[in-house]
Amino acid sequence: MDSNLLKVFISVANTKSISAGAKELGFTQSNVTLRIKQLEKSLGYELFHRTNRGVVLTFEGEKFYPYAVDIVKKVEEATLKMRNINHQELLRLGSTQSNATIRLIPILEMLNRDFKDMKIEFNIDSSINLIDKLLNYEIDIAFVNGNPNNKDIEVLNSFKDEIYFIEPKNKKAQNCVLSYKNSCTYCLYLQEYVKKNKKEKYKTIALQNYELMLGCVKAGYGVSLLSKKIVEKFGYLNDVKLTKIDSNLDSHLICRKDYLPMIEDYLRALKI
Repeated sequence: MDSNLLKVFISVANTKSISAGAKELGFTQSNVTLRIKQLEKSLGYELFHRTNRGVVLTFEGEKFYPYAVDIVKKVEEATLKMRNINHQELLRLGSTQSNATIRLIPILEMLNRDFKDMKIEFNIDSSINLIDKLLNYEIDIAFVNGNPNNKDIEVLNSFKDEIYFIEPKNKKAQNCVLSYKNSCTYCLYLQEYVKKNKKEKYKTIALQNYELMLGCVKAGYGVSLLSKKIVEKFGYLNDVKLTKIDSNLDSHLICRKDYLPMIEDYLRALKI
């Protein structure tokens, strides 16, 4: 089955309009109409009801839609894999913000030096979201905090991170957990940590800026949890109180077990 016909079908179904689907695809309206008729003839069913307001999926069209989406997705995955069959032409790399802050630039410099023709696409997100994107084949590899513990994921490399509970040095902190994002692994861990080790209740504030987080901790506006490398990077080692935490928040470079990158050996040997 021609995946291009399926793409036309999906676009028209999503926009509920032949003309809107044609505009989205960059085709003429007559071209889209012809392709829909070709697909309907191939399947032996009408896929759309035509109305004055546009088109509506028939019962058969609704049944066919998820299969069409799945087929197009698999064809795109296969095409991408075949393009990389001789060498890694494209690497879709995901990273948590903490790993992006302390590791991404050195890694990019190495990849640029050793794989000059390889294109790299970036995706910065939380560990939870990156794992979902990896499992959905939206990215190829990802730097995440904490072991993902998923049967479909392969750990290519691991990086030891010294994690510290961070407080003001010479004053009592307000009862605030200062995090980068509410959904980040550090934030979730810190919320559990203060719940177990502090009598007071803490509210969470997401600041999305490590330097601002450290400045607020120094001023007494709350507590945080970060890798020592991040504290050092922003010059706050002597300005805040650091208490080392025995955590499972080491960083891991991961990929899907069934979709190992062609530069797998290189990534396993990375030292950063």
